[in-house]
Amino acid sequence: MRETRFFSTPLLPPSHLQRRIEFQHRCNCENYKWKTIECRVMSANASPPPSTALTKEPHKYFDHVTITVRAGDGGHGAILNQREKEEVEKGKGRKKKGSFKRDFDGSLILPMGGHGGDVVIYADETKDTLLEFHHKSRYNAKRGGNVDAMGLLTSYLRNGLAAPTLRIPVPLGTVVKSKRGKMLADLAQPGDEVLVARGGQGGISLVETPQHKRKKMMALTTNVMRDDSDKVLIHGQPGEEVKLELILRVVADVGLVGLPNAGKSTLLAAITLAKPDIADYPFTTLMPNLGRLGGDPSLGAGMYSSEATLADLPGLIEGAHLGKGLGRNFLRHLRRTRLLVHVVDAATENPINDYRTVREELRMYNPEYLERPYVVILNKIDLPGAKDRLPTLTQEILRIGNDGAASEPKPSSEVLAQLSSDESDRKERKLEDYPRPFSVVGVSVLKGINIKEMLKEIRAALRKCTDSNEALALSVPP
Repeated sequence: MRETRFFSTPLLPPSHLQRRIEFQHRCNCENYKWKTIECRVMSANASPPPSTALTKEPHKYFDHVTITVRAGDGGHGAILNQREKEEVEKGKGRKKKGSFKRDFDGSLILPMGGHGGDVVIYADETKDTLLEFHHKSRYNAKRGGNVDAMGLLTSYLRNGLAAPTLRIPVPLGTVVKSKRGKMLADLAQPGDEVLVARGGQGGISLVETPQHKRKKMMALTTNVMRDDSDKVLIHGQPGEEVKLELILRVVADVGLVGLPNAGKSTLLAAITLAKPDIADYPFTTLMPNLGRLGGDPSLGAGMYSSEATLADLPGLIEGAHLGKGLGRNFLRHLRRTRLLVHVVDAATENPINDYRTVREELRMYNPEYLERPYVVILNKIDLPGAKDRLPTLTQEILRIGNDGAASEPKPSSEVLAQLSSDESDRKERKLEDYPRPFSVVGVSVLKGINIKEMLKEIRAALRKCTDSNEALALSVPP
């Protein structure tokens, strides 16, 4: 948007004062007030300015957006006329018989309009959020080129230029849905792409000939204009226009969950190169932060294949499933995780109650989250009283749950039975009916206490998840 000072004009006083000004021979200039009027010129394609809510609360919009894409229209063909025999003979460049482009059966090949540009959405590792789509929510591909002709059928005619494909980058883990809710693609890997709108086909070209020559021309090509109604065939077809819903689900192997100020961001910064915001007030983390955990050195050359991505999610509080705090919408980012790391503040009044609160919120959102393998980290054991009750807290946490290992592979019959079970029955299960954690580790991330032991347990749990998934894939018949 640009501002242009268009003109300046005096603003006259009310009508009942104008007569008095005339009787004063227009010498009293104090009754005139000069005002400057500024006109703003806005382009028709300019995007509206971002809303205040988007600027102040980006965490509510970074993972969900609705956009409109339109593929390019096809280019137009042309109506061609044959040159008269006399004109051909007078011309310097005399055309030889058979110089026109022909198909394998001898028919003439007439030029066509260019194909309209397609619209493709692809996964890009350099993108993090969907916030930019709130600033620009409409994308148009270019139209195809027209047949460049002067109305004469010559051998120099070429097809119209095809428009380039419009490629729209989105973050890894973006789910593309149609406006009606149909899932089009899950772009979870780098390079994944989906064609969401096809460009229009180019129009054909028609040959206009006199009535007495039409029969002879139709033996060479079927694209002969019979009457004016055939002119519609030279127009290119319009490109597709669709509304799409983009939903971001962070791609991570490990998800960090817990109450606010439990130390999740500090833990992420301690074991990865990530630099999340860390402060002593709740809800410091408003959007998921990602970090890369190095491989296990004990595996030798296999350490590079054991690397994992960690996702630090905003803190949960009691009643998050009802919209309290930051709500629970960001819990969708746990769907791709293989392992959960539950961080508990061991220095609070009742750490067991805090642990149960977060587990209950996970159960209310998606009971399948509680069936995934997880490790419990009792943080801040350097504070007074926390280290002394560490053994008691470990025993009480291990009592909450059963001996069923979440990572153990199940036979194919049990897998099919589990998939067909009703989800309402799963939500009625208590926390004690779900598997207990792989391990419980007491650490102090800030002081660096037991960090190596914690990493050892996390890597061991990841290896068990990988081995279990491979065994499960082998047990399920193709």
